[in-house]
Amino acid sequence: MSLIRMIPITVIAACATVAAVPLRADTGQTIPEAMIEEMISLSGTITYLEGDAPGLILGAIKGDTVVVEGFGETARGNGITPDGDTVFRIGSITKVFAGEMLAHAVARGEVAFTDPVAPLLADPLGAAAAQHPDIRLIDLATHSGGLPREVPRAESPDSDPFRTITPDAFADWLQGNALQFAPGRGSAYSNFGFDLLSAALSTAGGASYPDLLADRITRPLALNDTTFTPTAGMAERQMIGHAPDGEALPIVPTGAVITGSGGLYSTANDLLRWMRWHLDETGPDAQVRLLDHAVYLPRDGLETVVSMDESGRMDAMGLGWVAMNATAESPFYLQKSGALQGQMSYIAFAPQYDAAVLITMNQYDFGAAAGMTEAANALLRTLSGY
Repeated sequence: MSLIRMIPITVIAACATVAAVPLRADTGQTIPEAMIEEMISLSGTITYLEGDAPGLILGAIKGDTVVVEGFGETARGNGITPDGDTVFRIGSITKVFAGEMLAHAVARGEVAFTDPVAPLLADPLGAAAAQHPDIRLIDLATHSGGLPREVPRAESPDSDPFRTITPDAFADWLQGNALQFAPGRGSAYSNFGFDLLSAALSTAGGASYPDLLADRITRPLALNDTTFTPTAGMAERQMIGHAPDGEALPIVPTGAVITGSGGLYSTANDLLRWMRWHLDETGPDAQVRLLDHAVYLPRDGLETVVSMDESGRMDAMGLGWVAMNATAESPFYLQKSGALQGQMSYIAFAPQYDAAVLITMNQYDFGAAAGMTEAANALLRTLSGY
C-alpha cells in the first residue's frame, strides 16, 4: 500500500506522545503502517525543528508500505508545505543513477567494468584521456580514478554556474597533469570522474546520456519527474534552495556536461519508487540489480581515502554507492548523499531488510545535514529491526 501525506509543524503536539524507543523486528517481520507513520512524523518533526532549513521531506519504505511526509515550506515564507510530488535537485544522488547506468551497460554487453575510459570518449577529450590509459570505467564509478574532485576551470556567472564545466576543460587537465594516485589504489571523491563516466556510457549506448537514462531507468519505472530538464509543470512544484544565510538561491540551468555527477531533478515519490525497484529481488532487471548492489572497492588496503565519509564511514564502494558494513547496531546498507544549489539530500537502503529511507532539506546547513543523515540512518536501523 502507498501512503502519501503532508504533515504540518503542528504535528509535534501529537508526536510528543509517541514513545521514541527502537522497534526490534525479526528479518521479514511486517511493521504496522501506522507505526511507520508515527516514526516518520516524530523523526521528521524533530529533524526539521533542530535545523534552520525552510522545509524538509522525509520518506521511507518497509515492505509494501511507502510513507512520505513534508514539513515547513518549499521556499521561505511561501506557506506551501512540501510533499511527495515536490520537485528538488538531488545533487550527487545523480551519481548512483550513473552507477546503475553502468550496470545496465555491462548487463547488455556494451562495456566491461575493466574497459579503459579513453576509447569511449570523443577527441580531443579521448586523446587527452589516453595519456592515462589505466583509468577504467569501474575506477570512475568508485571514485578511484585518481582524478580531482572538480576540474579546474574558468569562473562561471552566478546565473549559470556550471557553464565552464566542459569537455575542453576536462581535456586540458588530463593533457597536462599527473593523476593524484594510481587508479584503483585510492578513493577520492570526484565529480570530474562521474561526468567522464556518463560521457563514456553515452558513446557505448549510441545515444545521448539523458535519452539512455530515460530508456533504461526513468521511463520503465514511470519516474516521470526525474529528469535533467524540468517541465513547466515540474517548475511550479519546485523546492527552492537557500544559502547558509537563508537567502533563496536562483534556479540555474544544469548544462549538458554534469549528467553523471549531479544534474538530476526528482521527487520523493519518484526516488522511493526507484528504491522499490532496488528492493525487488524477483522483478525485471535482476542481473542489473545484482551488479549494482555489489561491492567493488574495499577500503582495506587503499593508499588514500578522501572525502568519502561525510554521511557515515565508507567501508567499501559500489557503483557510486557508499557501502557500510553490518555491525551489532546496524544492518549492511548502501547510501549516497547529494547537495546542489541550496538543496541537501540523502538516500539509503538495506536490501536484506526490504527497507529504504530518503530525506531532503532546502538550505545549505552542514551541521543540520549531519543531523538529517543520522536521523535517516536511525530510521533505517529501526525499520531493519535494530
